[in-house]
Amino acid sequence: MSGGVFDIILAYINIVFFVFTLILFIMFVCMGYFSTRNSIHYKNKNSFGDMSKLMASPMAPSITIVAPAYNEGMTIVENIRSLMSLRYVNYEVMVVNDGSKDDTLQKMIDAYDLVKIEQEIDPNWKSKTIRGIYKSPHKAFSKLTVIDKENGGKSDALNTGMALSSNQYIGCIDVDCLLLPDALLHVVKSFFQRSEKRVIAVGGVIRVANSCVIQGGQLEEIRLPTNWLARFQLLEYTRSFILGRMAWGRIDSLLIISGAFGFFDREIALAVGGYDTNTVGEDMEIVFKMRRYMHERKLPYTIEYIPDPLCWTEVPEDAKILINQRDRWARGNLETLFKHKDMFFNPKYGRLGMLSYPYWFFYEWLAPILEFFGFFTIILFYWLGILNWDFFIAITATVYIFSIMFSFYAILWEVYSYNEYNKTKDILILMFCSLVEPIVYHPVMVYAAIRGNYKKLFKIKSGWGTQVRKGFAKTT
Repeated sequence: MSGGVFDIILAYINIVFFVFTLILFIMFVCMGYFSTRNSIHYKNKNSFGDMSKLMASPMAPSITIVAPAYNEGMTIVENIRSLMSLRYVNYEVMVVNDGSKDDTLQKMIDAYDLVKIEQEIDPNWKSKTIRGIYKSPHKAFSKLTVIDKENGGKSDALNTGMALSSNQYIGCIDVDCLLLPDALLHVVKSFFQRSEKRVIAVGGVIRVANSCVIQGGQLEEIRLPTNWLARFQLLEYTRSFILGRMAWGRIDSLLIISGAFGFFDREIALAVGGYDTNTVGEDMEIVFKMRRYMHERKLPYTIEYIPDPLCWTEVPEDAKILINQRDRWARGNLETLFKHKDMFFNPKYGRLGMLSYPYWFFYEWLAPILEFFGFFTIILFYWLGILNWDFFIAITATVYIFSIMFSFYAILWEVYSYNEYNKTKDILILMFCSLVEPIVYHPVMVYAAIRGNYKKLFKIKSGWGTQVRKGFAKTT
């Protein structure tokens, strides 16, 4: 009797894993289809008309780029130079020095001849104390504003810039990101291409800048990273941004915009209180809040996503730093999902409640946990002599082959659409990464996710962690 019950339990476990895997396959196939449709639609839509002259006009919509800076003294001057060389007229660069302990502020003052100015600050806006606001008397640097404040974290720094800006749109980026010169043309165009819906946010693809040649704040040559860890992240970013987020953008169900490249309608962002300073997943949290705000007021809106390679950033090349980063992402993911748990299968929120949130819950949060415990379950079943080898080998081989095919498709679609890495050797290296990623890289990401969830569930205090970068000042 006990053996029969045990066999039934095992059968149900096999069914659960099979159904979970099948649904995942179906969703990823749909993701590939929708992302392809969206990319083709975007390229066709933007092949007509030239808006560069319009957007270069002083009458063009105003936008503020807010870039928090903490201990960026080594590269801050080059980074600002890059941000101030964008082909757009009506914009300003607002660098928020978030209590840096190095010479970040002094280097900005010296390089751009900054002087402290008086500016009215809303006393009701909650943020850490602002110690000074700086501008340059030189016309060449008139677009630059530097805010010096006490350390309060990235969210607090972004909120400070959002409050002090008076422009229509806010661009929230990492100060060490490199934007291509026409980036703002694409962003502002995306805000105005819809007539029936209000575009409340615009996100974009993040590209990996490791090993690229960057000089004078400009991208001179695109190269495949020489570091293997960076190569795996390049593959992951290609798959995630070009296929994943483009697909969610196609069905207007995107729930996250990368903190490295996100632009928002300032009015709506302020209406929801800006960024949440009590979470480490602030980029996901603000999108949730803005979507809920519009849904609950039954206001027609959408979020646009740009596939063009406009933003380049440096990814970690050290395993410890990478694990800390993904640990933080997992904690932020769980915080946001828990805070908005009432959206789970809630038809009130349409596709967000019935599709996006459940996907994020089951396949972004729950999947790593199932993988982790599934690994130990396999070891236990093997030790007990009850492992169904036929089923185990079949489903493992199927998942492995499918993951490789999906990665291959992402690589080939990147080659077809933008062809940033046009050397045959580079493509072969990325395909090799696809073959070994499930065995070498993915388990590390699962471990990082488990560690992040463990810290959050058991309330182990942990912050952002140290991010060490080489910086864009180097040219090789």
